[in-house]
Amino acid sequence: MKIAIGSDHVGFELKPIIVEYLKELGHEVEDFGPFSTERTDYPVYGQQVAQSVISEQNDLGILICGTGVGISIAANKIKGIRAVVCSEPYSAKLSREHNNTNVLAFGSRVVGAELAKMIVKEWLDASFEGGRHEKRIKMLNALEKSND
Repeated sequence: MKIAIGSDHVGFELKPIIVEYLKELGHEVEDFGPFSTERTDYPVYGQQVAQSVISEQNDLGILICGTGVGISIAANKIKGIRAVVCSEPYSAKLSREHNNTNVLAFGSRVVGAELAKMIVKEWLDASFEGGRHEKRIKMLNALEKSND
């Protein structure tokens, strides 16, 4: 898989650890930045990663900020994105299986490197179950279209 990754300055130090881990798992990674600890704005990277997923430039996206919340809100502003903030692996797994999430976010101030790796692994190993969940995804898509 090709995975987009981005962060803000707070998530900068955790990002290369996750990039390396993704590569160890055999994935191709596109890093959208930032490339230093200089203060930056998380909406920029949330938008860039999300747009790369929607355009199918990348299969999935991973975002990191202090809590994961702000950057996931930014990503969720992009039509078709279903970004989830997770601080433990179980929710990450179910978000893929039930909600067909295409962007994962977490906070570098909330999870450490090893827990972040476990979250990423569970999320990547899971796949959308369809079935009864498909109806709900269609409902979410309808909600999104109602705001056009």
